[in-house]
Amino acid sequence: MGFEEEYQTFMNIHLQARTGERLRRLQEGHNQAEMLFLKQVWWPLFYHFKYLHPEYEVDDFKDGKRYLDFAYIRPAIRICLEVDGYGPHLKNISRWQFSDNLERQNQLVIDGWTVIRFSYDQVKEKPRRCQQIVQQAIGRWLGDELDETSLSFVEKEVLRLVIRKGEAISPKEVGKYLKLSDKTVKKILSQLVDKKMLIPASGVMRVRSYQLSDQVKHPI
Repeated sequence: MGFEEEYQTFMNIHLQARTGERLRRLQEGHNQAEMLFLKQVWWPLFYHFKYLHPEYEVDDFKDGKRYLDFAYIRPAIRICLEVDGYGPHLKNISRWQFSDNLERQNQLVIDGWTVIRFSYDQVKEKPRRCQQIVQQAIGRWLGDELDETSLSFVEKEVLRLVIRKGEAISPKEVGKYLKLSDKTVKKILSQLVDKKMLIPASGVMRVRSYQLSDQVKHPI
């Protein structure tokens, strides 16, 4: 299915699973900015909404409740994704409200959350840059998991380099970063392609750049 069908299915699942305040917050809090984030940033990266929760409820540091625009939750990883619009309410916010917002974010970090914030303008005008940031944030989890694989040390370092960059990488960049010869770099990249960790991003007869494969970018 395409984005529209998957998006409706995603929202219906969460709407049907909620009641009371949690349902109201999803109905009223999930608006154009959040949908645009899913369409322009999330969907082109993953083509699914697994592990993603809209208007996710968390305990507030003042013993109340607060809601995150999106929470990405998997074993050992919790990422808060916020899309902030720019409007009159930001200009009129009091000094105490501003401080309170910062304290709320700090508490999320203390509680083990990674907090990623985007402006509506970033999502609308620079979706590719937003995609890179999301990929890099989630890639931190992959980077840790690499230590549990049978990949060689150098292969893991190449993958971590691609994850940190958030886009296709050239053999020259790999060689410069790891201080390896062209021949060695070519061999390592070929091995990672054979293991379905990387795929060619540009070039046919001679590959000029490589990117993460779908099985790495879109983990099940």
